[in-house]
Amino acid sequence: MIDLLVEHPVALIFTVLACGAALGAVRVKGVSLGPAGALFAGLALSAVDERLAIPEVVGSVGLALFTYGIGLSSGPQFFSSLRPQARSLGVVALCLVAAAGLVHLLGRLLSLGQGTVAGLYAGALTNTPALAAARDALDGSTEPVVGYSVAYPIGVVGMILAAAIALRIARRHPNADDRDVPLALGTRTIRVGPGDHPPLQDLGATAAVFARVERDGEQMVPGPDFEVRAGDLVAVTAPLAVLDEVTALLGEAVDAQLSHDRSRLDMRRIVVSARQLTGRRLGDLELHHRFGAVATRVRRGDVDLLAHDDLTLQPGDRVRVVAPREHMGAISTLLGDSERRIGELDAVGYMFGLALGSLIGLIEVPLGGGASFALGTAGGPLVVGLLLGRLERTGPITWQPPYGAGLSIRQLGTILFLGTVGSRSGSALVDAVSSSQGIKLAFAAIVVVAATAAMFLFAGRRLLGLGGARLTGTLAGLETQPAVLAFANEQTDDDRVSTAYAIVFPVAMLLKIVLAQLIALL
Repeated sequence: MIDLLVEHPVALIFTVLACGAALGAVRVKGVSLGPAGALFAGLALSAVDERLAIPEVVGSVGLALFTYGIGLSSGPQFFSSLRPQARSLGVVALCLVAAAGLVHLLGRLLSLGQGTVAGLYAGALTNTPALAAARDALDGSTEPVVGYSVAYPIGVVGMILAAAIALRIARRHPNADDRDVPLALGTRTIRVGPGDHPPLQDLGATAAVFARVERDGEQMVPGPDFEVRAGDLVAVTAPLAVLDEVTALLGEAVDAQLSHDRSRLDMRRIVVSARQLTGRRLGDLELHHRFGAVATRVRRGDVDLLAHDDLTLQPGDRVRVVAPREHMGAISTLLGDSERRIGELDAVGYMFGLALGSLIGLIEVPLGGGASFALGTAGGPLVVGLLLGRLERTGPITWQPPYGAGLSIRQLGTILFLGTVGSRSGSALVDAVSSSQGIKLAFAAIVVVAATAAMFLFAGRRLLGLGGARLTGTLAGLETQPAVLAFANEQTDDDRVSTAYAIVFPVAMLLKIVLAQLIALL
């Protein structure tokens, strides 16, 4: 069987990935390795026979797919959040730099090679692209993989424990951020009370969408300048706190469900698959002017967003529309409404971006003393992905892939890379673990993870005033670890966890890529 796999690399690749998927699916107390299972499956098989090595180019392709996809998905939110989240990003950067300094110091004290130390840094902070950057800086050496493999599980478990501690502190000693109500959306029917009321566009400043008005038994979709009267029933969609504010301004909440009457108005969730809409504002569609319709919510991934005019559309968004029945078909045609289309990439845009990112990753910047720095296979596609993700589209070219397709490609890229590096490093890991070096690496990893977590939790809580949800989301982003994110989401059910993660993730990843190379070259 081993000889068969050695002779047929394609069969070897999928055998490693299948074993890794099975290992990654095993859950212990609600936590699993996920894509990292491919790393350990590769390590195990190559430890049996070092000939069971996946061609290295496969891992490079997987890494580029992963980091480019992360850049595209994070780009729109990343640039808009740089200024308001500058303090949080600064604290994250300081923690990562301090962790790099601590790793370097421990490497000197424990007499570890710089390649191993760089891998230790990448593993303790569970960052695969940083591992790739360290290996590139050392011309493909397997030393970083040894440090990474020992430190990775310690980093995952340690940061999950840190997240659990942060949430426990938040529950016992809540701060102002903990007491803030998450902006979950709700829908309410309000009976308008007596008196003069401003046009709905003036009430729109409170971040509410008015979907229907029933007057004298007839329902209509109100425009921005619509003025309600006493006795009108108004259906409002808004964050829960805003619903209370609008109710107080207009009248009182009632149990009536206007959406049950579909004799004239219909409601449908329509998928955005028309590529020409990517990057356009929802308000640019002029739904009310053209069709007498209104969009109330946009479902993006697993999150519901309020459908305000400035919301930028992305392929795969599902828009909930209220409209006259006779216009619903035309609105569906405008948005696309094709499940098949949202599974397709704009191949020209996606591949051009990958090519540009890969080329930029090759540019070397001299550091003096014969050393040089390059963004590499990880950093180049990430930077280009962030920029193109922010643009969304350029003329006929769509940079942003549909949400589901992008997620699938990122996951495939991760397991391809991890399976490849694992399959090329098993024998080196066995040698390390069976020696005193393995104990040193485990000790150093525990120290780095504990120190980094303690430093950030103190700064995040005391200096930034982050509540449990934002603190754990930012911690998961600092660690660039989906397992920590999944744990925090399960424990809080708060959208602020994922939002904080998305803001911090690209900065943390890019900084780790740079620092891992610097550690390897010191």
